[in-house]
Amino acid sequence: MPTKTAQATERPRTGERIMAAINRDPLTAPHAVRNDTILAACTAAAALVVTLLFDHGRRPDALGWTLLLAVHAPLPWRRRRPLSVLLLVMAPVVPYHALDNNHIAPVAGSLVALYTVAATSTPRRTLTVGALVIGTTLTVNALTNPDGFVELLRITGWVVAVLFCGVDVRFYRKYVAAIVERAERAERTREEEARRRVAEERLRIARDLHDLLAHSITLIGVQTSVAAHVLAADPERLDRETVAKALDDIAGTCRTARGELRTTLEVLRDNGGPSDTRGPLAGLDGVPDLVEAARLAGARVEPAVRVAGPVPPAVGAAAYRLVQEALTNAVRHAGPEPAVRVDLREEDGALRLSVTDDGTGPTPGTTPGFGLVGMRERARSVGGTLDAGPRAGGGFQVTATLPLTPATTREGTGTG
Repeated sequence: MPTKTAQATERPRTGERIMAAINRDPLTAPHAVRNDTILAACTAAAALVVTLLFDHGRRPDALGWTLLLAVHAPLPWRRRRPLSVLLLVMAPVVPYHALDNNHIAPVAGSLVALYTVAATSTPRRTLTVGALVIGTTLTVNALTNPDGFVELLRITGWVVAVLFCGVDVRFYRKYVAAIVERAERAERTREEEARRRVAEERLRIARDLHDLLAHSITLIGVQTSVAAHVLAADPERLDRETVAKALDDIAGTCRTARGELRTTLEVLRDNGGPSDTRGPLAGLDGVPDLVEAARLAGARVEPAVRVAGPVPPAVGAAAYRLVQEALTNAVRHAGPEPAVRVDLREEDGALRLSVTDDGTGPTPGTTPGFGLVGMRERARSVGGTLDAGPRAGGGFQVTATLPLTPATTREGTGTG
């Protein structure tokens, strides 16, 4: 249970409450009618006190008191209908002054209605209303007190001051509202950017896990099939060397997959630590290992890498993953011992990638996976393009173009 000290600390200060009331739009303020009813009662009470204490004109009679009360009656609705309330206030004020009643008494109520119009209306309407009020007031004063030039200046000065104050408050509220709107828009932008970054990171991790697990599981499946075939082909004359090599290949694939999986999981568990804990990115230097792994799985791979110099890490990592996925699909879907050609070359400021095979392609009715979708996303992540589909003469082909210019690459997008 909070203590009195804590409650006093959390309670806003008087100045803060006043500024909050000034900054708030009067048309949307809560309890507007209730608060303005209290304001009308206060101004009416002040008018009564002024009438009894100050002799500025004659004391009102029954008609004068009725008109004075009618001046304050519309004020509770001043925020809902500012202009209408001002007209309803002006209607009894004019005959009240024309009858030479106490001229100070209705001033507070009249200025409240005038201020509300200035604080809520457009500048053009405020100027029009101000000219009408000043003209009406001067006309009435000229009829009741033709020699009161100082009084004319005083009345005009009060009207202009109230109008200026209302317009100034109106522009100040618009300024505060614009600042708040910009802050809220900036906050929404930051939240959307954070959500976008989270979505991109999840998509990247999903691509990495797919590439890693699909490639490793495919190789393990093929190597296990080789070992099973050797064991079942001729149990009497068991080729122990072939079985041992297949099992060693399976163990090596598992170790490689475990290491890459550990690296990916470290990214998920990273809480702002050093960015180099993930280790170096797999790039073009890892393509020979992919080729060797595909050969161990039974594919006849012919690599051709013609890249003169180093490529950006993001582009190299993307090319590595694209080759990995293309070889995995060839081993899985192209049939036994497919002929695969891997071509990597630098041309016109871009890395051209091509992986073709002479296989039969996926079995009809096979549920499509996320491999091709992930490959296209990975190519787009570095500003490149990718095409994949059956070849005219049979087999399957994957081609990609990955720009090498720094302006179109994003470091670290294709991590392994």
